[in-house]
Amino acid sequence: MNSFTRATAIVLSIVVVLIISGCGGGSSPSNTQSPPHVSGWTWISGANTSDQFGVYGTQGTASPSSVPGARQGSVSWKDKSGNLWLFGGNGLVTPGSNGRFNDLWKFDGKNWTWVAGANAAEQLGVYGTRGTPSSSNVPGSRESSISWTDSNGNFWLLGGSGLDSAGTPGYLNDLWKFDGSNWTWVSGANVVDHLGVYGTHGMAAPSNEPGARSDSISWIDSSGNLWLLGGIGSDSLGMRPFGCLNDLWKFDGSSWTWVSGANVNDQSGVYGTQGTAAPSNVPGGRDDSISWIDSRGTSGFSAVMASTPARDVPI
Repeated sequence: MNSFTRATAIVLSIVVVLIISGCGGGSSPSNTQSPPHVSGWTWISGANTSDQFGVYGTQGTASPSSVPGARQGSVSWKDKSGNLWLFGGNGLVTPGSNGRFNDLWKFDGKNWTWVAGANAAEQLGVYGTRGTPSSSNVPGSRESSISWTDSNGNFWLLGGSGLDSAGTPGYLNDLWKFDGSNWTWVSGANVVDHLGVYGTHGMAAPSNEPGARSDSISWIDSSGNLWLLGGIGSDSLGMRPFGCLNDLWKFDGSSWTWVSGANVNDQSGVYGTQGTAAPSNVPGGRDDSISWIDSRGTSGFSAVMASTPARDVPI
């Protein structure tokens, strides 16, 4: 099953759930008034037909006619003013042909603005000098990355499936920061399919970095640390074909720590006793999962695809 087919299946499943739990078939109650907790959807922007191309307008200028093209595998952020930001993904380039994008958009609640990146697909990354922001820096086209916002309002982007500094397709482990004006290449490689550098279990180090990957999950803890789990990509050995990872990482804003899981791919899960925490318990290798934080700050996740066959480099 390819990514488009899988995404379509997921969307259709969601629609079915909404119908079953909402206004599906069956006898109607005598009181037809909607329950107080039910609210409706509002169509805000975009087309009501599929496979639409983007309307970019003038870069940096909001317009009612501007709109991103249809896509999947994008990432998003919300800034301190409540604006939605959208980056990349895989969408339609020409009729019957799709590709990955590196366009950055902002939605202010009324209009879209094309902020940065190209209005064409399959763009190579411009990395500049590591640690130095520049108006010419831009991540390469990609999909299935992870994103988060820090306490200072900066946007962060990690990895995914896309193009490196030479325009070579594959899995990425590059870490980027966007300060609202410029991109900064923070860590990771500017080439695809880079091996993970795990260091010592439980110890942060400037040289540590997760291997290239896509379809990971992440969450932010109460102290603002990023946590990263699994995905599909490159382990410490660079074994082919690439496989599903179960490594757990923490990023404190400057260094990575390998916290749990293995440094090689396609590991089986160790479940232990249901409902009982144990140091030996560990999820198996996986991608396309979901994650959340509960009211106590405890992280959790659930696998959408608990066992995904290993895949090689995307093209």
